[in-house]
Amino acid sequence: MDNKYTRVVIKISGEALAGENGFGLNNAVIAGVVEQIAKVRNMGIQIGIIIGGGNFWRGRQGADMDRTTADHMGMLATVINSLAMQDALEHAGVPTRVMTAIEMPRVAEPYILRRAIRHLEKGRVVIMACGTGNPYFSTDTGAALRAAEIQADVLLQAKNIDGVYDSDPKKNPDARKYDKIGYLDVIKDGLQVMDTTAVSLCMENHIPIVTFALNEKDSIYKAATAQKIGTLIELSLIHISEPTRRRGISY
Repeated sequence: MDNKYTRVVIKISGEALAGENGFGLNNAVIAGVVEQIAKVRNMGIQIGIIIGGGNFWRGRQGADMDRTTADHMGMLATVINSLAMQDALEHAGVPTRVMTAIEMPRVAEPYILRRAIRHLEKGRVVIMACGTGNPYFSTDTGAALRAAEIQADVLLQAKNIDGVYDSDPKKNPDARKYDKIGYLDVIKDGLQVMDTTAVSLCMENHIPIVTFALNEKDSIYKAATAQKIGTLIELSLIHISEPTRRRGISY
């Protein structure tokens, strides 16, 4: 198969890694992710991964807490997920490095751009933890930033929902899914895909975003090989699918 992409960044929702448990790590979900990543890597595609921390901690949980403290706790949650994913990948024979935006040398390498690119060129999967390393910025923004820095061809966003809808499909059974949508339309309509800072950063750096459901069969493989899946966000016209009823998914 001819691949459209040579270097991708995969943003994986922490909640998606929890599976039906809703908290912590689901080994079956991780095993499925690992199998797909190994397959994509073996095709010669360079892979960077950013994992959220929502399966352990979300900043909004600390409503009565100092925002900076709450966000730092969220960054540490991403490290837990990153180390778990590294361990699973290496058990599958996939060379992997975890790099953190907050230095913790006894646990992982510090994130250094040129070192990260060198790892990618050597065929190692690079998991980039702690978001941007700064409070008030989400892991979505961290993923967009890393994608821009390493000059990725695309940002792949694996979530609990299979694309972008015109309204919350959990609340509205007649919500319509977009096949394609422009960056500005996502921002203007306030669609809950990723935060506006992340979308703007991708737009400014011409990085397309593909949003899809992690639990769909071979979803990461399909997205990384430019097959039709989820919703494509780029400088393009809106294309809405026929109305479909979605059950049991979070928005």
